[in-house]
Amino acid sequence: MKIAFFGTGVFGIPTLRALAGSVCLVVTQPDRPSGRGLRLAASPVRLAAEELGLPCASPEKARSPEFVEALRATGADFLFVASYGQILSQAVLDSAPRGGINLHGSILPKYRGAAPIQRCIMDGQKETGVTLMQMDKGMDTGDMIDVSRIPIGPDDTYGELQDRLALVARDLAVRWAPRIAAGDYPRRGQDDAEATLAPKLQKAEGELQVLGEAKSEYDRFRAFTPSPGAFLRTDLGQLRISSARLRSESGEPGTVIAAKPGLVVAFGAGSLELLEVQPEGKKRMTGKDFANGARLVPGARLA
Repeated sequence: MKIAFFGTGVFGIPTLRALAGSVCLVVTQPDRPSGRGLRLAASPVRLAAEELGLPCASPEKARSPEFVEALRATGADFLFVASYGQILSQAVLDSAPRGGINLHGSILPKYRGAAPIQRCIMDGQKETGVTLMQMDKGMDTGDMIDVSRIPIGPDDTYGELQDRLALVARDLAVRWAPRIAAGDYPRRGQDDAEATLAPKLQKAEGELQVLGEAKSEYDRFRAFTPSPGAFLRTDLGQLRISSARLRSESGEPGTVIAAKPGLVVAFGAGSLELLEVQPEGKKRMTGKDFANGARLVPGARLA
């Protein structure tokens, strides 16, 4: 069995590690500027591939004829794709006898698109999963091979849920890889009428709205944590929210309900306790320390 593995983010790393002995090529996104200094940084999958001693390619455009020919020359039985970040052309999918097999972080046909895990959390869903699917030219529209479901905890953040789903994806991949290579696997079509979309998150969507219900804004916080990050616009500048907890106390939206032992801010129909925050131009700190430094007291307007 020979596999060409396509991935960029951490979601695919457990699968890559589990199947490393059968991977003939790892394909990932090129190094991108990262951090305050905007230095070029390798993707998590590239770092894992180097650690495993696997050959790695980072084409700017995977659909280029030169890369498609190189991919075909590997003799891979199929392509395993997990959070790669580029739409694969039909020529790429046709480069292997069994085509492209995708590990998608939702229960298809729900949440087709680039951000299924985040959108599922933001919508307040209580269940999600991973769908193993045959890729076609559409956006996550191909035939399904298998689905594995897990519950979403009420406090699960995007990072935490992604880590759990990555292990679910690994188990699906290990279970099905030999049968896929042999061409012995089931396929069933999706019901397009049931489809929903999960487009890439925009940073501006991470702004918490104090007039919104506390539960829905808490779901927004969870979906944007740890990245790209949730934030609150306040009278003291933009405040990034690193850790928060849903509370039941009520008050005038945007005002401080309590400043100690924790900072509790009123939203519509409830409140949030801001456990860790990062003010503009400053380091991360506890909500209590921020409240002390800003001299916030109950009843003060924050946002």
